[in-house]
Amino acid sequence: MKETKRIIKEKNIIDAAIVIFGEVGFKNAKMEDIAKVAGITKVTLYAYFQSKENLYMAVTFRALTELNQMYEHTVSENKTKNGLESTMMLFEGFMSFFEANFLFSEVLLEYFSLIRSTSSGKNEARLTEAIRESSYFQRLQGIHNLPFKLTAREIERGKKDGSIKNSRDPMLLTLYGWTCVLGYLKVLAASGGGMIPLFKFNIQELRKLHIQNARALFTVAVS
Repeated sequence: MKETKRIIKEKNIIDAAIVIFGEVGFKNAKMEDIAKVAGITKVTLYAYFQSKENLYMAVTFRALTELNQMYEHTVSENKTKNGLESTMMLFEGFMSFFEANFLFSEVLLEYFSLIRSTSSGKNEARLTEAIRESSYFQRLQGIHNLPFKLTAREIERGKKDGSIKNSRDPMLLTLYGWTCVLGYLKVLAASGGGMIPLFKFNIQELRKLHIQNARALFTVAVS
C-alpha cells in the first residue's frame, strides 16, 4: 500500500515537472515551482528526487517509455499488414507523438546527444554526478534502442514480403527517417506549433511531403 502511494506521488511530481519544464525549460525551472504545482513541499520533493537533473531524467524516461509503448502498439495493430504499411504507420506515429508534446522531443534529443557524445569515453564531463547516480538514467539505457530496433525490424519484414524495394540497410533507413522527422519538428517548433505559415505554406503541407517522400524512399528500388 505504501509503495502504491509512493508511486502515485512520484507520478504526480513528474507530471508537475513536465508542466514547469514545458513552460520555462530545464535551466529556468525551479524545484519550488515544481513542488507547488505538485501540491507538496520542497522538502517532500527532494525526498523523492534529490536533484533537478534526476527529475529531468525521470521526465525523459517517461517520454521514452510512452514512445516505446506507442511503437509496440503500432506494430501489434499492423501485424496483418505488409512491412511497408507498418513502417509508414510508425513513421506517422512518430511525427504525431512529438507534435502532441514538444517537451518530449526536446528531452529525448538531449538524452540521445548525451549518450552519443559520452559513449566513447569523450565529453564525460557532461555526465554530472547527479545524472550518473540517477536511477532513471540507468533505466533509460536499457530501453533507448527499442524504437530504432522495432522500425528496422518492420523495414526488414517489408523487404522480405516485397513491399519495400529499397535494399539499403534497415537501420540506415531508420536513422534517415528519424532525422527527417526531427528536422520537421524543429520547423514545427519555429512556426509556433504549425499556427504560423512559413513562406506562405501551411506547415501541414510539409508534413504531407515528408510522408510522401518516406513512402517513395521505401518503394523505389535503390541499392
